[in-house]
Amino acid sequence: MIDNLYFKQFELGPMQNFVYLVGSLETRKVAVVDAAWDIEKILRIVAEDDMELTHACVSHTHPDHIGGQFSGVHIEGITELLEKAKVKVIVHKEEAEFLKSLSPSDLIKVESGDGIDVGGINIRLIHTPGHTPGSQCFLINDRLISGDTLFIGSCGRVDLPGGNAEQMYFSLTQRLMDLPETTLLFPGHNYSDKSISTLGEQQRTNPYLQFHSLREFLSAMGYA
Repeated sequence: MIDNLYFKQFELGPMQNFVYLVGSLETRKVAVVDAAWDIEKILRIVAEDDMELTHACVSHTHPDHIGGQFSGVHIEGITELLEKAKVKVIVHKEEAEFLKSLSPSDLIKVESGDGIDVGGINIRLIHTPGHTPGSQCFLINDRLISGDTLFIGSCGRVDLPGGNAEQMYFSLTQRLMDLPETTLLFPGHNYSDKSISTLGEQQRTNPYLQFHSLREFLSAMGYA
């Protein structure tokens, strides 16, 4: 438990994306995780809570999480955010190439185990490839923001470009399930009847965490 932690989860967009704000109630600095769909609303919440936005953390670079073109529709995202706020964009080095339209000075390329300090709050980065090569989760003490790696009751797709079922299996079983069972899970989409779970609950109930071998997992995912 972090006494001065500022933490908000809210849903934006027609794809039921969760956006997160993580920061310090003491320093009033805050990071946004997966800023997309409605940049004005995100900035309005930050301003109403008297916070200063300093970082934009990217779980992965699909348009519904960073903005861009999707099915002929433009989604607001990082580009629009940088026009209105001076922030550093945190992206895994495996996917920095997808943000090459941004100035190099705006980017911080990271890898697993790195930490980002947001006004005294440490956000630990966990590389979890599978949905995309540079997918990453964000650990803030006992809270895990899991992007599209792990959902409540399911996991991210592996059949999109860059997806890899074998990597997903090891990300789930070797990276995330190595964390304490009491870790609170905050997913990247609102695909369940609840917005928060724990890793322990998911280990017991999530069908994608019930396989005893990679072979079983690949078979269930249609790859063996």
